[in-house]
Amino acid sequence: MNRIARHIAASALPLGLVIGAASAQAPADSAHSRYTAADVAFMQGMIAHHAQAVEMAALVAARSARPDMQLLAQRIDVSQRDEIATMQRWLRSRHQEVPVFDGGHEHHDSTGHSMLMPGMLTPEEMAELARATGPGFERLFLQGMIKHHEGALKMVAGLLASRGAAQEPQIFGFASDVDADQRAEIARMRAMLDAYPTVKREPQ
Repeated sequence: MNRIARHIAASALPLGLVIGAASAQAPADSAHSRYTAADVAFMQGMIAHHAQAVEMAALVAARSARPDMQLLAQRIDVSQRDEIATMQRWLRSRHQEVPVFDGGHEHHDSTGHSMLMPGMLTPEEMAELARATGPGFERLFLQGMIKHHEGALKMVAGLLASRGAAQEPQIFGFASDVDADQRAEIARMRAMLDAYPTVKREPQ
């Protein structure tokens, strides 16, 4: 078969077979080539964000006797630690800097600068939370964690608004899961907060 005949024969192949053959020859890690600097920044920032949620959840055991608060804190701790591990693996597999999660009160990048992401509590707010106990603590915790989760939603929205970002299936799926999980927990915490009796002020 001459060159022209071979070209005609190849062009007659079903499109699916041609695409399938090309896909089979693509490198196994070709999906990695679709991530962007915005994707990397999102994962690095979300590690710091999740780390503070773990720190906040750790305060509950010694400051609240409510079973629903204990359960909420346990859920947050488990889910955030699991997602931190996922983000660390994602960054390592792409040879990107992995922020250190050490359970400290502040989280920094490689330059030593504080990484205060949207919704995160300031050091002063964290100190106030740590000093509180009982119902006062519970209110502060729920209010602070709602704010914290809303910050995560802003981070996801920012990622999706970034041109070319979240095209890699793994990061798009992860960001979508974070969005859904945070929305569900926000609704749960708002219901818990609304269940507290309203404090009425005595007339002056």
